[in-house]
Amino acid sequence: MTFDLKGKTAVVCGSTGGIGLASAFALAGAGASVVLVARDAAKLAGVAAALPGGPHQWLAADFSHPAGVREAVAGFVSSGTAQILVNNTGGPPPGKAAEADIEEFRVAFNNHLVNNHILATALLPGMRKSGYGRIINIISTSVKQPLPNLGVSNTVRAAVANWAKTLAGELAAEGITVNNVLPGATETGRLQAIIAEKARRTGKSEEDVRAEMIREIPAGRLGTPEEIAAAVLFLASPAASYVNGINLTVDGGRTGCL
Repeated sequence: MTFDLKGKTAVVCGSTGGIGLASAFALAGAGASVVLVARDAAKLAGVAAALPGGPHQWLAADFSHPAGVREAVAGFVSSGTAQILVNNTGGPPPGKAAEADIEEFRVAFNNHLVNNHILATALLPGMRKSGYGRIINIISTSVKQPLPNLGVSNTVRAAVANWAKTLAGELAAEGITVNNVLPGATETGRLQAIIAEKARRTGKSEEDVRAEMIREIPAGRLGTPEEIAAAVLFLASPAASYVNGINLTVDGGRTGCL
């Protein structure tokens, strides 16, 4: 099966590294024009130049400041439209829910749910006009099974999943789908930070922590950003036109529930 996204524009967040970067390359490789979103203008320009096809654009925005995200996307929609939105940003720091400060929840809520909503609502008029819309949220398997020592993340990810499910029902009749991709342990900077924190907390080596993590995965290995991006590409494509409101787990079989 091939995926043809020629004539489509995709806004991809967190697109200078990890899953966001891999998703940008996957979508561009299928013919989409990509609008990269991240904080670092220099990195954004470099990625835009490296992507196949084009034309590609970028928007510099810091997700810790939702007003700046709103301003950046407003500038884009003043002269352009997009049919695909990939909501993706780094997760909250590890830690127990019982020990989290209220401010940690507020920051995470803004970084994820609030910014997702700002971007989706800004791009919806263009999706409606195009008669084609795909909103894809990169979340976590914690939506199905909370992960130890990720209390704030578990909480906020679940909120995003329920926002997405609600939106999916509201928009389906307009040809707009809303789906979530739930990555398992994937070789990214985020995973390395989790490994390093657990090593510090337990006194184990990072190599031992990584090995323990892999033993929990039936596939016997960590995932790659490109494997997550393949799921994003499918959901963004016309092939997924009847797939709506789902949580697609991509985790090598680790999650212990359906």
